[in-house]
Amino acid sequence: MLPLFEMMMKAGGGQGGGASMEAFAKQFGLAQEQVSEAMAALMPAFSSGFKRKSANPYDLSDLMSTVFSGAYGKYFEDMGKAFTPQGTADGNAVLEKVFGSKEVSRAVAAQVEKFTGIGQDIIEKMMPGMANTLMGGFFKQFTGQMGAPFATQFPAGGDTFGPALETMQKQWMTAMGFDKAAPNPDATSNPLDNPFAQAMRAMWGLEKPEQPQPSATAPGAAQTYADLVNRMFDSGVEANKGYQKSLETMFDGYFGTGKAAKP
Repeated sequence: MLPLFEMMMKAGGGQGGGASMEAFAKQFGLAQEQVSEAMAALMPAFSSGFKRKSANPYDLSDLMSTVFSGAYGKYFEDMGKAFTPQGTADGNAVLEKVFGSKEVSRAVAAQVEKFTGIGQDIIEKMMPGMANTLMGGFFKQFTGQMGAPFATQFPAGGDTFGPALETMQKQWMTAMGFDKAAPNPDATSNPLDNPFAQAMRAMWGLEKPEQPQPSATAPGAAQTYADLVNRMFDSGVEANKGYQKSLETMFDGYFGTGKAAKP
């Protein structure tokens, strides 16, 4: 799974970031060096937002359902579409899903302005385009259009989570109509009905009382889930420690502590 920053570099068919950098620079009247600085500052924020969103497996399932809707792949392929009115609307929907509210998105933009010197108003306008491009990149990777599907890259480690994750991914794809090889796909199937998701529910205290709790391997399962989330949403940027701390402090102020996966 590509880190977020590297994924942005490949958007629009770019191998070294040329296409995405040029698109954002042209759209917002910035030098490509400024776009690079903005992306490098925003990726840790998106990473923290995705990880906090995914701390609850139901929220992760909701996020993945959005990814597998297929609505965002076009933004990764064609950066110009990310800046259309529809692209902006779709990007704002992702921002609300990841950060929870416009207030938090504005707070993120304010932090980026302090770190880069680029105006908060410009950062706020850039964020929807980056959000829908990232979602498009997730779709491309999860469906195997950018190398091997992510589920096949996650080692089983002697347990059932690697294969179970692959099963869950296939269920999502089938439910969304992307697994063309699957006979008679059932669009009503629940992607949470599999061993991996059941263990996640129990891990986070979401199982119904009458249902059996997972075995004594729960701590290992929790670590596996944390590893999964961290690999999926790695920023790919060695963030300034002071800046990273300011981001986490800001998020904690809005959402409370203890919700993020390990950085």
